[in-house]
Amino acid sequence: MENQFSYSKHFSVQDATKKMEHYCAYQERCHKEVIEKLRNMKMIPEAIDQIVGHLIQENYLNEERFAKSFARGKFNIKKWGKNRIVRELQLRDISAFNIKSALKEIDHEAYLEAFDELAQKRLDAIKESNPLKRKKKLADYLLYRGWESHLVYEKINALVK
Repeated sequence: MENQFSYSKHFSVQDATKKMEHYCAYQERCHKEVIEKLRNMKMIPEAIDQIVGHLIQENYLNEERFAKSFARGKFNIKKWGKNRIVRELQLRDISAFNIKSALKEIDHEAYLEAFDELAQKRLDAIKESNPLKRKKKLADYLLYRGWESHLVYEKINALVK
Protein backbone atom coordinates (compact mmCIF):
# COMPACT_ATOMS: atom_id res chain seq x y z
CA MET A 1 0.00 0.00 0.00
CA GLU A 2 1.27 3.48 -0.87
CA ASN A 3 1.67 6.24 1.68
CA GLN A 4 -1.40 7.72 3.33
CA PHE A 5 -1.36 10.90 1.21
CA SER A 6 -1.29 9.18 -2.16
CA TYR A 7 -4.45 9.58 -4.21
CA SER A 8 -5.48 7.29 -7.03
CA LYS A 9 -8.28 9.43 -8.44
CA HIS A 10 -7.74 12.67 -10.31
CA PHE A 11 -9.11 15.95 -9.02
CA SER A 12 -10.37 18.94 -10.96
CA VAL A 13 -8.99 22.32 -9.91
CA GLN A 14 -12.36 23.14 -8.32
CA ASP A 15 -12.44 19.88 -6.35
CA ALA A 16 -8.85 20.30 -5.22
CA THR A 17 -9.53 23.91 -4.23
CA LYS A 18 -12.51 22.88 -2.09
CA LYS A 19 -10.49 20.09 -0.51
CA MET A 20 -7.66 22.51 0.31
CA GLU A 21 -10.10 25.07 1.73
CA HIS A 22 -11.31 22.43 4.19
CA TYR A 23 -7.72 21.31 4.88
CA CYS A 24 -6.69 24.89 5.74
CA ALA A 25 -9.88 25.73 7.66
CA TYR A 26 -9.43 22.72 9.93
CA GLN A 27 -5.99 23.79 11.16
CA GLU A 28 -3.43 26.49 10.32
CA ARG A 29 -1.18 25.30 7.50
CA CYS A 30 2.01 26.59 5.93
CA HIS A 31 2.49 26.91 2.17
CA LYS A 32 4.86 23.95 2.12
CA GLU A 33 2.24 21.59 3.65
CA VAL A 34 -0.42 22.68 1.16
CA ILE A 35 1.89 22.39 -1.85
CA GLU A 36 3.00 18.93 -0.68
CA LYS A 37 -0.62 17.82 -0.31
CA LEU A 38 -1.47 19.12 -3.79
CA ARG A 39 1.54 17.34 -5.30
CA ASN A 40 0.37 14.12 -3.68
CA MET A 41 -3.00 14.73 -5.30
CA LYS A 42 -1.08 14.67 -8.62
CA MET A 43 -1.94 18.29 -9.44
CA ILE A 44 0.14 20.01 -12.12
CA PRO A 45 2.35 22.98 -11.09
CA GLU A 46 0.08 25.55 -12.78
CA ALA A 47 -2.95 24.24 -10.85
CA ILE A 48 -0.95 24.25 -7.60
CA ASP A 49 0.01 27.89 -8.14
CA GLN A 50 -3.60 28.80 -8.93
CA ILE A 51 -4.99 26.99 -5.87
CA VAL A 52 -2.35 28.39 -3.48
CA GLY A 53 -3.01 31.88 -4.87
CA HIS A 54 -6.74 31.42 -4.24
CA LEU A 55 -6.13 30.17 -0.67
CA ILE A 56 -3.92 33.17 0.13
CA GLN A 57 -6.39 35.63 -1.45
CA GLU A 58 -9.30 34.14 0.50
CA ASN A 59 -7.20 34.15 3.70
CA TYR A 60 -7.25 30.38 4.17
CA LEU A 61 -3.48 30.42 3.99
CA ASN A 62 -1.41 32.96 5.91
CA GLU A 63 2.20 32.19 6.82
CA GLU A 64 2.44 34.86 9.52
CA ARG A 65 -0.70 33.55 11.23
CA PHE A 66 0.62 29.99 10.88
CA ALA A 67 4.00 30.90 12.39
CA LYS A 68 2.42 32.70 15.35
CA SER A 69 0.02 29.85 16.04
CA PHE A 70 2.82 27.28 15.69
CA ALA A 71 5.12 29.14 18.10
CA ARG A 72 2.38 29.64 20.71
CA GLY A 73 1.26 26.04 20.50
CA LYS A 74 4.69 24.41 20.65
CA PHE A 75 5.70 26.61 23.57
CA ASN A 76 2.48 26.27 25.56
CA ILE A 77 1.82 22.60 24.92
CA LYS A 78 5.18 20.96 24.26
CA LYS A 79 7.35 23.43 26.23
CA TRP A 80 9.75 23.90 23.33
CA GLY A 81 12.41 26.59 23.57
CA LYS A 82 12.91 29.30 20.96
CA ASN A 83 15.77 27.49 19.18
CA ARG A 84 13.61 24.45 18.47
CA ILE A 85 10.67 26.60 17.35
CA VAL A 86 12.91 28.56 14.98
CA ARG A 87 14.46 25.36 13.58
CA GLU A 88 11.05 23.78 12.96
CA LEU A 89 9.69 26.93 11.29
CA GLN A 90 12.77 27.09 9.05
CA LEU A 91 12.16 23.47 8.01
CA ARG A 92 8.74 24.62 6.84
CA ASP A 93 10.31 27.42 4.76
CA ILE A 94 8.85 30.23 6.87
CA SER A 95 10.53 33.61 6.28
CA ALA A 96 12.87 35.14 8.86
CA PHE A 97 10.45 38.07 9.25
CA ASN A 98 7.55 35.74 10.12
CA ILE A 99 9.72 33.71 12.49
CA LYS A 100 10.76 36.88 14.33
CA SER A 101 7.13 37.96 14.50
CA ALA A 102 6.10 34.51 15.81
CA LEU A 103 8.66 34.59 18.63
CA LYS A 104 7.12 37.86 19.89
CA GLU A 105 4.01 35.79 20.71
CA ILE A 106 5.89 34.18 23.60
CA ASP A 107 5.85 36.25 26.79
CA HIS A 108 9.38 36.54 28.24
CA GLU A 109 8.29 36.00 31.86
CA ALA A 110 6.19 32.96 30.96
CA TYR A 111 9.11 31.64 28.89
CA LEU A 112 11.54 31.78 31.82
CA GLU A 113 8.94 30.37 34.21
CA ALA A 114 8.22 27.43 31.89
CA PHE A 115 11.96 26.82 31.54
CA ASP A 116 12.44 26.74 35.32
CA GLU A 117 9.52 24.32 35.80
CA LEU A 118 10.67 22.04 32.97
CA ALA A 119 14.27 21.92 34.22
CA GLN A 120 13.20 21.11 37.78
CA LYS A 121 10.67 18.50 36.69
CA ARG A 122 13.23 16.77 34.44
CA LEU A 123 15.92 16.87 37.12
CA ASP A 124 13.53 15.21 39.58
CA ALA A 125 12.94 12.45 37.01
CA ILE A 126 16.65 11.71 36.45
CA LYS A 127 17.67 8.75 38.63
CA GLU A 128 21.43 9.12 38.04
CA SER A 129 23.52 9.61 41.21
CA ASN A 130 26.73 10.87 39.55
CA PRO A 131 26.42 14.72 39.45
CA LEU A 132 28.29 15.04 36.13
CA LYS A 133 26.04 12.48 34.45
CA ARG A 134 22.97 14.19 35.93
CA LYS A 135 24.16 17.51 34.49
CA LYS A 136 24.75 15.96 31.08
CA LYS A 137 21.35 14.25 30.99
CA LEU A 138 19.58 17.46 31.99
CA ALA A 139 21.59 19.55 29.51
CA ASP A 140 20.94 17.12 26.65
CA TYR A 141 17.22 17.12 27.38
CA LEU A 142 16.88 20.90 27.59
CA LEU A 143 19.07 21.58 24.55
CA TYR A 144 17.11 19.03 22.49
CA ARG A 145 13.92 20.84 23.46
CA GLY A 146 15.42 24.02 22.00
CA TRP A 147 16.27 26.05 25.06
CA GLU A 148 19.15 28.52 24.74
CA SER A 149 22.50 27.13 25.90
CA HIS A 150 23.31 30.05 28.23
CA LEU A 151 20.00 29.47 30.07
CA VAL A 152 20.59 25.71 30.20
CA TYR A 153 24.09 25.90 31.64
CA GLU A 154 23.18 28.59 34.19
CA LYS A 155 20.23 26.48 35.35
CA ILE A 156 22.24 23.26 35.51
CA ASN A 157 24.95 24.86 37.63
CA ALA A 158 22.31 26.28 39.96
CA LEU A 159 20.33 23.02 40.30
CA VAL A 160 22.95 20.23 40.27
CA LYS A 161 25.62 20.32 42.95
